[in-house]
Order: sequence, then C-alpha cells, then structure tokens
Amino acid sequence: MFPPIGDGVARWTVEIIEWIPHDPEAFTQGLEIADGTMYESTGLWGQSSLRAVNPSTGDVTARVDLPEEFFGEGLTVFGDEIFQLTWQSGTALVYDRATLEPLREHSYEGEGWGLCEMDGELIMTDGSDRLARRDLDTFELLHTVVAAAPGYDGRLDNLNELECVEGMVIANVWQTDHLLVIHPDTGRVVAAIDAAPLVDDVSQASAGSQIDVLNGVAVDEKTATLWMTGKLWPRLYRVRVVEAQ
Repeated sequence: MFPPIGDGVARWTVEIIEWIPHDPEAFTQGLEIADGTMYESTGLWGQSSLRAVNPSTGDVTARVDLPEEFFGEGLTVFGDEIFQLTWQSGTALVYDRATLEPLREHSYEGEGWGLCEMDGELIMTDGSDRLARRDLDTFELLHTVVAAAPGYDGRLDNLNELECVEGMVIANVWQTDHLLVIHPDTGRVVAAIDAAPLVDDVSQASAGSQIDVLNGVAVDEKTATLWMTGKLWPRLYRVRVVEAQ
C-alpha cells in the first residue's frame, strides 16, 4: 500500500487509476469497503445518511436516513456491524451490516469526526490533534495519543476521517488537500499524502458546481489501492499512493 517509510516525514502523492460517479449531493464524512461493498456516511443537519454503494458503478444500493437531530460523521466496519459517529450529539450509532438496521447506541463526550478499527479497538478523532482508542463493545475511552511530526512544533489539529491500514492510520486533515499517515501507538506522523491531483481533476469535472473539501478514504485490500472522494464531489477516485517527485 505504502512506499518505504523512513525516519522523517515521507512525502507522497496519489496517481489516479480510475474514477466512478459519486452522488454530488453526498456530504461525505466516512468511507469504507468491506467484502466488496462500499459504505458511506454523509452529514449535514436533516440530510445525514448511511449508505451501501457499489464500488464498480457508484450506485447507492441501500440507504438509511438519520434522525434530524443527528449530523452524521465518520464510520467503520467490524464484523457484521457498522459504527457511525455523529458530530455534536455525543452518540455513536451501530447498525447491522447486512440490513443497515439500527442495533444500539453508545454515548461519548466531545465531538465525533473520524473512526476506524484496528486490532479489535476503535480509533477516533474529534477535530483536534488527538487519536483516541475506544473499546468496541462499550465505546469506553482507553487511551489517547497526540499526533506530532518530526521537526514541526505546531499542533496538527483538524484530524478528520480515518482509515486504518497496515498498522497505520490515514487521516484526512479538514480544509486541506492533504492526508497524514500516523503511527497509532506513538502519534508520530510518518508521511504526508498530497491529494492535489484529485482536487484539480474534480474541480474541472464539477464545471462550476458547488463542491466542498476533500474527505473520505477507504482501502481496497485486494488491489492495495485507496478510494478517495470529497464532500459534494461528483467523482469517487481509486488511487495509488506513490512517492512525490
């Protein structure tokens, strides 16, 4: 999946392999692929949803709309269940993956932004510079680490949508064209991914229509590639991560 990782912060970018249509009204907050199905969480008050998407065509094959009091955020899949965060409601929603039927809810303090699963635990962001580990069964907070990059003294805030892959966490950085690759145990940033090629392409493809920021990353383990998109983007991209020249 990744080029070699050294002692500093590696500089990577993406090569577009293909793209498929994406609902331009989907305010994408979370993205994940499991057993050939893509799952997408969308936000905005009164418009939030959980969707199953065909990654070959971009067609939405199933959809559940969230109650109006919830603003949907990041999601992840574990086994037969889907976990979806909400922004300011302090509520995580759990669904049956086969039917998208709600199963239960968990409460947490603070905001919910991004979510992924690693080694039987959840890793979550709240818009700050922290990665929080939570118990899968209870959502209890277990541990937090602060993201930091060698040679950089500033705070790495706005960590957003997450994907756990190959022992690392990929984090969208809200309001930027970049993603960070973070070691989940130490918080050390090992690489930055420049996704400007996607932003350039979708800006031309949108032909002046309203689009929002880059957000949404899902690993395709069969091909060692990533799917990426953004809020209100008309395209979903499958990309390869490569070293920046």
